[in-house]
Amino acid sequence: MSMKSMNKTKNNKQRFADRPGKASRVSVPGRSRIVAALSKLGKPATFDEICTQLEVAGKKAKDALSGRMQRMQGAGQIMQNRRKRYALPKDMHLVTGRVIGHADGFGFVVPEEEGSDLYLSPRQMRRVLHGDRVLASVTRADKKGKREGAIVEVIDSHPHVVGRYLQEQGISFVQPDEKRIPQDIHIPPDQSGNAKHGQIVVVEITEHPIVKRHIVGKVVETLGDHMAPGMENEIAIRKYDLPHKFRRNVTREAKDAASADILKELPHRTDLRDVPLVTIDGEDARDFDDAVFCEPKGKGWRLLVAIADVSYYVKPDTYLDAEAYERGNSVYFPNRVLPMLPETLSNGMCSLNPDDDRLCMVCDMRISQSGEVTSSRFIEGLMRSTARLTYNQVAAYLDTKNTDSLKKNCHAAPQLDSLYAVFQALLGVRGKRGSLDLEIPEAYIEFDKQSRIKSISARHRNHAHRLIEECMLAANVAAANTISRKPAGAVYRVHDAPSSEKLMDLRQFLAGLGLRLGGGESPSAKDYAKTVAEVRKRPEIEGLVQTVLLRSLSQAMYSAEKGEHFALNYPMYTHFTSPIRRYPDLVVHRTIKSLIHKKTRAKKSDKHISMPEMADHCSFTERRADDATRDAVQWLKAEYMLDKIGDTFDGTVSGVTAFGLFVQLDAVFVEGLIHITALGDDYYDFDPLKYRLMGQRSGRVFRLGDKLSIRVMAVNLDAAKIDFELNETGSFTKKRAKRSKKRIAKKGVAKKATKTSSRRRKTRNR
Repeated sequence: MSMKSMNKTKNNKQRFADRPGKASRVSVPGRSRIVAALSKLGKPATFDEICTQLEVAGKKAKDALSGRMQRMQGAGQIMQNRRKRYALPKDMHLVTGRVIGHADGFGFVVPEEEGSDLYLSPRQMRRVLHGDRVLASVTRADKKGKREGAIVEVIDSHPHVVGRYLQEQGISFVQPDEKRIPQDIHIPPDQSGNAKHGQIVVVEITEHPIVKRHIVGKVVETLGDHMAPGMENEIAIRKYDLPHKFRRNVTREAKDAASADILKELPHRTDLRDVPLVTIDGEDARDFDDAVFCEPKGKGWRLLVAIADVSYYVKPDTYLDAEAYERGNSVYFPNRVLPMLPETLSNGMCSLNPDDDRLCMVCDMRISQSGEVTSSRFIEGLMRSTARLTYNQVAAYLDTKNTDSLKKNCHAAPQLDSLYAVFQALLGVRGKRGSLDLEIPEAYIEFDKQSRIKSISARHRNHAHRLIEECMLAANVAAANTISRKPAGAVYRVHDAPSSEKLMDLRQFLAGLGLRLGGGESPSAKDYAKTVAEVRKRPEIEGLVQTVLLRSLSQAMYSAEKGEHFALNYPMYTHFTSPIRRYPDLVVHRTIKSLIHKKTRAKKSDKHISMPEMADHCSFTERRADDATRDAVQWLKAEYMLDKIGDTFDGTVSGVTAFGLFVQLDAVFVEGLIHITALGDDYYDFDPLKYRLMGQRSGRVFRLGDKLSIRVMAVNLDAAKIDFELNETGSFTKKRAKRSKKRIAKKGVAKKATKTSSRRRKTRNR
């Protein structure tokens, strides 16, 4: 998991603990005021001095302040010295941050504030675990700014670790699934529960590491056998601490909310039930939170984007809202979903099922013939979807104009024609604007009825995917423009320009392939788009280059401040279209509603979480979900290849490094490594500028995009790694071997032309 993203959130339980109860009448200064008071005092201060500075009096008020300061201390925002005086860590020259461990034993502290990382020696790492939140001191710094640190205090340590339970020579221990925790966790004989050798378990740490003592823990949950179906999800859920069970009070509130008579809302809403809105989603989608409608209007079009009105059901200051906030978003594993909201809402009243009345928030836009959004407004509506269409059905119709693919929904054909026309117009504006449009396929894993993997293939976007994407982008931009009119209480989606370091690495990579990125020191999305257009002429490296371009970009995040979206090339952007699965979208809906009803001030109960805090937290939960699903997909790919050891496949070199070649298989959307030691009887040199490996003796060259025949050599399921070796009898390899022999022969002829080279050859032969 990305420690940078983890540092952007506070402890969730502590945050909710700071919320005053509805019956509470005690006014407690916020954390920012406490920090400001300590800064103003300018010295380590006693509790009484802080109370005086904050003008807090009375036993109840002081007790409440003391509780909040204890939680701040636990979060590392303030600390106490040996004289029991409070101070800010930065004033005591301490660094608060997260530990990133390395499998080789060393690690780093990533500061929460600005500053370079602190290197932790293996000895220091014996005191902490990967992911711990710590206070550290700087023990040494060199002229280049590289710093070394020492652990002062562990603020927050993960109490649970998931791993494999093993027994050897009467000793029980757990090997953590997280490879950045290299230490085994010792399990006392009476603390193993019912775990059996080889099973996956969850361990509670009972004795944290110190320099001269092992980690000790007890088994608190046995997840099951190592190869049990769905185990990859269970491991990821525990490893990343994903909320996966709804509490009773949450499900009760969701059930009560879903039972509301929505027709009572009709007098206060626009009745859109006669508008033939349709949903377009994947074949395996279970919830439908957006619907579209388009019709010609004058010289342009009227486009409606209707989104399920989740904010009607999920009110602020409820258990349901607190749970949605804690989760931040839904998590989509290949064969399982952890929804942000209970299914009574996510698959029920907040799903725009065909022929069912549903409450919605609608972005009503007018779009000119040239693709410009000339006007937009938001309305609260009541709708009834007329068709549930899939991407493949719509794409087949758009390609052939044959309504057979639409099956019983042939009535939607005229509207699809209008949607496609407005899509083409919007796409033209996008091209002129110069936004980045990368085509990077995703893994699609198909399972059988026994939850075993049937196939792994690449899922590509078609016209229908892109059509819906353009409609959603238009609605999101309209929402950003609308909420910008509210002075406070808005959340945006921002994407910073790439850093100078990443740009330098990217340009070096592109130069090795004969490509370039324009724009000088400040390239725009349009410059990136030109490079993408150029590389599409070279399909053998197109996928890799697009992946490298993506990795050079900063990570998009949520922010309470307006900012540009670099990749889309928008001066301002937000998320409006998925409140069923993203908490920021829910907040945007509430903001728009407050503007519709001309409410400029938020309710008092809405202020327990600030917008910056909410934005940081949701950025973190998004990263957490991405990391968890990536782990699960990698596990499944490795599991699928387990029974294919010894089999041969054709593939394409997708990456070249100093330690070997990464090969993407053609028949299966799986990538593996041919280690440099498995490349044959030769030593190979890595050319970082041209991304190739060259044999010192044979002259054999391996480049990006080369076709190879490989054999699956080994699979490490725990590390989710797949090793290949060259299959020298393969068709692609034979052709390359012939070319290499011809090249060597030519070199040999050239060498014979000089006496010096002849003498060198004789010397080698001796």
